[in-house]
Amino acid sequence: MFSGIIEELGTVHEVGARSITVGADTVLKDTKVSDSISVSGACLTVIRVDSASFTADVMPETLRRTRLGSLTPGDRVNLERAVTPGTRLGGHFVLGHVDGVGRVVSTVSEEAATIMTIETPADIIRYVAMKGSVAVDGVSLTVTRIEDSSFAVSLVPYTCEQTTLGESRSGHIVNLEVDVLARYIERLQQGQGRSQGLTWELLQEHGFM
Repeated sequence: MFSGIIEELGTVHEVGARSITVGADTVLKDTKVSDSISVSGACLTVIRVDSASFTADVMPETLRRTRLGSLTPGDRVNLERAVTPGTRLGGHFVLGHVDGVGRVVSTVSEEAATIMTIETPADIIRYVAMKGSVAVDGVSLTVTRIEDSSFAVSLVPYTCEQTTLGESRSGHIVNLEVDVLARYIERLQQGQGRSQGLTWELLQEHGFM
């Protein structure tokens, strides 16, 4: 599990059919084989690590659902180690299980902020809510506007400087992960039957409250 607060930008060294090697610094500290690292929002398992890089397995499902398969040596990626019990949770609960990809429609300056609008598939946009949380390339962000097939987020200067989102332009593909709570609520509704609907008692019964 991750928080969506990026620790550093890594550089892709090699992308193979079943693995990816990324140059890094901060995330290598105390990292060992079998640990999890979020690479632009995708949770990957470390299989090799040295003083300057790590290599992680990449499953076919990951390549199908994310943009990792399109990465080439030299590309930069957002990196975050899994949270620990003592970690400050500055963002939201991010699992690193990418739901799919979106396409940046525009990036517009608004005083110090940058408003990014992302075109989103129908099977993902249904889980996006106004003022809700969403992970874009692994970055925890708050939704500021939502339309039928897109949503917008506001990027502060720090986010633009410390993540790959500052380099994103119209047409850029990004990994998307919706707030896991939205998926569980839908599943609970399905299990309990549509006639009952969602109630506070139902949320409490299943540990959400």
